[in-house]
Amino acid sequence: MNWILSLVHFILHIDTYLNDIITRYGAWTYGLLFFVIFMETGFVVTPFLPGDSLIFAAATFAARGTLNPWLIFILVTVAAISGDTANYWIGHTIGAKANTGEVRWIKKEYMDRTHTFFEKHGGKTIFLARFVPIIRTFAPFVAGVSKMSYGYFITWNLIGGVSWVATFTLLGYFFGNIPFVQKNFELVIIAIVLISFIPAVMEALKARQDIR
Repeated sequence: MNWILSLVHFILHIDTYLNDIITRYGAWTYGLLFFVIFMETGFVVTPFLPGDSLIFAAATFAARGTLNPWLIFILVTVAAISGDTANYWIGHTIGAKANTGEVRWIKKEYMDRTHTFFEKHGGKTIFLARFVPIIRTFAPFVAGVSKMSYGYFITWNLIGGVSWVATFTLLGYFFGNIPFVQKNFELVIIAIVLISFIPAVMEALKARQDIR
């Protein structure tokens, strides 16, 4: 329980922690940004790591001249795309084993249904998932398990990765240093998290209406 509270505190005060990291480690901060985003998108067991909030916070420091905005954009984009790619292939490997019966908790019937869904709606799913915490981590894994064609996946992975990083880099760079935002950074982070779930909620409501 304590680690959850510590994680929440870290995310809500990510600007303070990031400032300390920049002060202590300087240019190594870019490597940390790359590592965290790669882990958050690349492994299905790490959806709790900060994504949107970390990019936004890093961009606010770029606006102050502490970090390079272009370097942030390039490195984080590479991390996001390569992370999703790794997650896809992990899922793809598990999916292959499920077909041979090695993974008993995955039924072939469910895999076939998921494969059909991802071939039909996978592009939109991979793109929108980029902007939704937790789902962002699971989507490429499920795409791999369901054997979504890699060419289709990587296309939307590239589009989604660039769009996601660009969006939060620009938001942080141009709005992060507004006095109101600086004084209420915790509220802004909460708002970012809540707003990030809107696409998933809208798609869920739309799917429910279609069923009816």
